[in-house]
Amino acid sequence: MTINELLEKISETNVEDSKLYFITRILRSGVKKSAKMMDKYIFNVYQVDIDNEIREYLYNSTKEQLENVIKKEFDMIDYDVISDDSGHLFTYSMKNKAMSFSDVVYNKLSSNPPKVMSIAGILSEIEELWAYCVGFNNPQLSDWIYTFRKIQSGKVAIDEKENKSKIKVIQTLFSTKSQKLELLKGETVNLDKQIDCVYYDETFFVIKKGSFEHIVGLQDEFKAEAVKVVEVLKKTDMITGLEKIEEKIESNPAIHKKLVRISRMDNYQNINVKDIKKMKAVCKKYGDKLNIKDGKLCIEEETDIDIVLKMLADYYKTGDVTGKAYGTFAGKKIDTKK
Repeated sequence: MTINELLEKISETNVEDSKLYFITRILRSGVKKSAKMMDKYIFNVYQVDIDNEIREYLYNSTKEQLENVIKKEFDMIDYDVISDDSGHLFTYSMKNKAMSFSDVVYNKLSSNPPKVMSIAGILSEIEELWAYCVGFNNPQLSDWIYTFRKIQSGKVAIDEKENKSKIKVIQTLFSTKSQKLELLKGETVNLDKQIDCVYYDETFFVIKKGSFEHIVGLQDEFKAEAVKVVEVLKKTDMITGLEKIEEKIESNPAIHKKLVRISRMDNYQNINVKDIKKMKAVCKKYGDKLNIKDGKLCIEEETDIDIVLKMLADYYKTGDVTGKAYGTFAGKKIDTKK
């Protein structure tokens, strides 16, 4: 399935058959600390009645966004943790994925979700408005395509008269009739033209990688896996100063993916003196300074963290055709035995 084919399928649907859904997230009660991050939340789906003008807007803006993606001629590749989304369109299969969000696409969207009576009515201290979804359906084929967009907390406002919580911003609209900036009263949710991902036939087509990871809960899982990687590295007793990486895990989400990438390499559990000697030689070749004390990798400064992660992730690579050297955390292992 290509983006062109997804656009064609949406174009074959009727505007009046499209639907809008709000997705909320709730922390499960009684969840153990050892539980996987993906199992810690329950996602709820609500259908939202909309007028024809909004329906037309969502339908046309979706087609417009997909047309823009097609014009960029992105390469479509399998989802990779560390790769950025510049020049790429990722596909992420939901088959055999045991995550809480799978219940949304496999069950809740297709099970006649309850309708929203008020925004305040579906929100509470434990339930948050997480994303919105637009469904496009061909009734004759019962063939649904869904688009998703993450909702930022600042994009939702609830009337103070109905909800006593303080609102940090006010919603206004410049009226062309009165030529005044007028206050928008009631509950408002911003629906923009952007699409984070498209879901069809058990596969996500990822347009905005970071937002997609946030929506389905991968970012939370990355952090949990990063913590586990550091615990394994401690057991090797070949790296000192790992507490500095632990601090980074809490303060800088960017490091999570690098550690997840290292876990995928499957060669970090048994670091030994021989490996460290190889790392030293590689660093010398590429002008990096590897901090080694008493035969162990030593993390003392910010730069030490970067160098150690590069070595553990096999960061430096050489092209067989050109012989040129490249530096990247990304890359897919190739089976040369075929």
